[in-house]
Amino acid sequence: MKKEKALVWFRRDLRDHDHAALSAALAGAEAVYCAFVFDWEILDALPDRHDRRVHFIRESLVELDAALRARGGGLIVRHGRATEEIPSLARQLGVSAVYANRDYEPSAKQRDAAVGQALLTDSIDFHTFKDQAFFAGDEVRTQAGHPFSVFTPYKNAWLKRLTAADCAEWPCRGEFTGADLAGVPTLSEIGFAATDLMQLGIRPGMSGARALWDDFRQERLEHYGERRDFPAVKGVSYLSVHLRFGTISIRELVRAALQAKDPTWLSELIWRDFYFMILDHSPQVVGSAFKPAYDAIAWDNWPTGLAAWQAGRTGYPLVDAAMRQLNHSGWMHNRLRMLVASFLSKDLGIDWRLGEQYFAAKLNDFDLSANNGGWQWAASTGCDAQPYFRIFNPVTQSERFDPAGKFIRRYVPELAKVPDKYIHAPWLMGRVEQEAIGIIIGRDYPAPIVDHAAARKKTLDRYAVVKPTA
Repeated sequence: MKKEKALVWFRRDLRDHDHAALSAALAGAEAVYCAFVFDWEILDALPDRHDRRVHFIRESLVELDAALRARGGGLIVRHGRATEEIPSLARQLGVSAVYANRDYEPSAKQRDAAVGQALLTDSIDFHTFKDQAFFAGDEVRTQAGHPFSVFTPYKNAWLKRLTAADCAEWPCRGEFTGADLAGVPTLSEIGFAATDLMQLGIRPGMSGARALWDDFRQERLEHYGERRDFPAVKGVSYLSVHLRFGTISIRELVRAALQAKDPTWLSELIWRDFYFMILDHSPQVVGSAFKPAYDAIAWDNWPTGLAAWQAGRTGYPLVDAAMRQLNHSGWMHNRLRMLVASFLSKDLGIDWRLGEQYFAAKLNDFDLSANNGGWQWAASTGCDAQPYFRIFNPVTQSERFDPAGKFIRRYVPELAKVPDKYIHAPWLMGRVEQEAIGIIIGRDYPAPIVDHAAARKKTLDRYAVVKPTA
């Protein structure tokens, strides 16, 4: 007979269904409390009080609270240091155990270790579960028992390990209890302000995730592989921010991906697990190259170049359009994330870590594992990275993935009148042609900040320090 009381600590899993920690608590306790902490350790590090991610979380919590109240419970929301608030709340409620889903970021692992130790002193158990990853890092290993560092063999082992049981939904049935339910604080009460989240059409919460998922699953999943690389085409899922904050379950997505005719989207979900695993087992990637030899690369200290890249003023239209999309919306198409990362590190010769930091500040869907993995992939410093000599050509990438310049014209409107012939390299227009359309390169739109061919040669020389081990 169930007699215990339990506390479920929500973090990046803001839903009331298919939730591993919640399922376990409901199955093992007669009364289950639910809590979320706006953690000072995280919020105080944010440079902008108008942060869409905090706004997204807050609105998602309102929906989660309503869903839990409809089931007899509700969400206890605290604002403070999680390492103090969770043990204090557990003591106050008299629970015998706290349940949470695992996080793989180094700071989160340190936080959870501190919380577990504090709970232990009060004889309160701390149970953690795999939920945000489909397979955790220890579940998919080489035959020798080591973590993988190359994606394709990892993917093959991931698929080989997969069973129907892994895809099963965690049932969340049982008795909830409400206590100290003051509701979710306003943004201003936690020191933040409203953003343009709604104006951008970003719908938070489980309902927002469901609407996007239904649209993608019904309309685009079967064509994902053929459409995903074209930023002017509605081809991707746009679910990344919902996966980041757990308003939808990874298991539900994997189940659908396994049934799709095209395996491409499943591969993208496996990449997500791969980067979780890398971060979990190699926390040194935060701030350092996965391949230590690449830390010997001498990057250029070029503040003007970095600022031009950040502002979308490099003179390369597709790079600039991508950066302006990021600055405007907090999101960037994945193909373009690879392009602009390659451009920063290999055309401008600027340390990839500066680009990683800029993305971390701007992306609504910022996830340390994927962001770090993607940047190290583009800079050729990471696990299974593109070879150092593979350098994206920003013009040919533009011609291939935005052939009509539709995406460019949307985000770089000063180029709207440029003929298709020149939209990817407008500096090739003659002066007479420029004057005829009222666009003077160097006045109305920047001339290229670097020559790609010359930059490519310089990059190959720069990476020569690690060629023998590449």
